[in-house]
Amino acid sequence: MTGPPKATGHAMLRNRGFTNRLRGHAEQHRHTRIGWLRAAVLGANDGIVSTASLVLGVAAAGADHRTVLMTSVAGLIAGAMSMAAGEFVSVHSQADTENADLARERAELKADPVGEQRELASIYVGRGLDRPLADQVAAELTAHDALGAHARDELGFSPSTAARPTQAALASASSFAVGAALPIGVVLWATPAHLIFWVPLASLAFLAGLGAVSAQVGGASVWKGTCRVAFWGAFAMGVTAGAGALFGAVA
Repeated sequence: MTGPPKATGHAMLRNRGFTNRLRGHAEQHRHTRIGWLRAAVLGANDGIVSTASLVLGVAAAGADHRTVLMTSVAGLIAGAMSMAAGEFVSVHSQADTENADLARERAELKADPVGEQRELASIYVGRGLDRPLADQVAAELTAHDALGAHARDELGFSPSTAARPTQAALASASSFAVGAALPIGVVLWATPAHLIFWVPLASLAFLAGLGAVSAQVGGASVWKGTCRVAFWGAFAMGVTAGAGALFGAVA
């Protein structure tokens, strides 16, 4: 009596979990948000903390209300431009590195396609496939898209986490401006005598909200995200206010 026939071809790939490319993977995972979410959270957090800290430092040093307001607006503009430039340059460096690795892999595939296919098969063996199946998977993926297979499985590149300099720059600059506008709004609303009280209090609330929203979008613990962002924001504002008070007293 013979057992059930062995799965071959696409059936074997499905049994081993290689179904995403074969059936058009439609699930939406949170890691696809990594690029813009990181830049947006960084920008908004930096906008709130740096502007609130700037306001506290200048106010603690004894500056008048108009000076505090003009300084905070200047900080918003300078910070947004700095975030945009910094994100674009840094993420573009990542993109350059990725492109260089892909160019090298493309040259290696052209020079030694057989050796590269064996290398791909060895990767799959290391991940748990038996050698015959690993050879079959490597052969089929190489025939379909050799460079894409090596980029994904050898280099660890993914379309969802690929470097996008312009997207990162725009997300950081715009989120920084929005974040910075929040404490500036408090400056416009609060009386000069109460800036030291209302700016940190409102900014901590803004930071807590940012931490909660970013944790929710990223699928993390809302409580941990809220506490983490609020704690470090409070620390930065406290240090800056202390420095402003110190130098103001010295002056």
